[in-house]
Parts: sequence; C-alpha cells; structure tokens
Amino acid sequence: MAKVSNFFKDCVHELKLVVWPTKDQVWSSVRVVVVSTIIVSIVLGALDLGFTALFRLLMK
Repeated sequence: MAKVSNFFKDCVHELKLVVWPTKDQVWSSVRVVVVSTIIVSIVLGALDLGFTALFRLLMK
C-alpha cells in the first residue's frame, strides 16, 4: 500500500513541476492546427478531383 501512496505523491509532485501553456499559447496552437487542417484538406480535395478527372479521361 505504501508503494501506491508514494506513486500518487510522486505524480502530484511531477505535475507541480510542469510548465503549463498560457491561454494565448493554447489558442495560437489551436489556430495553427485548424488552419493547417483546412489547407491540407483543400490540397487533398484538389488532388482527388484532378486524379478523378484524369482517370475518367483515360477511361474514355
């Protein structure tokens, strides 16, 4: 039982040492993820449309 107690005490101690990001840093990261997701989805969509058109042209 002492090992379990020490484990949780160590966890709490380590969590106090973590440097948590500020609210502005989190929002900045969220913006980067959303924008990059949109850009990648547009590029993949364009590639899909292009390959579909090419495939249909080749199948005629």
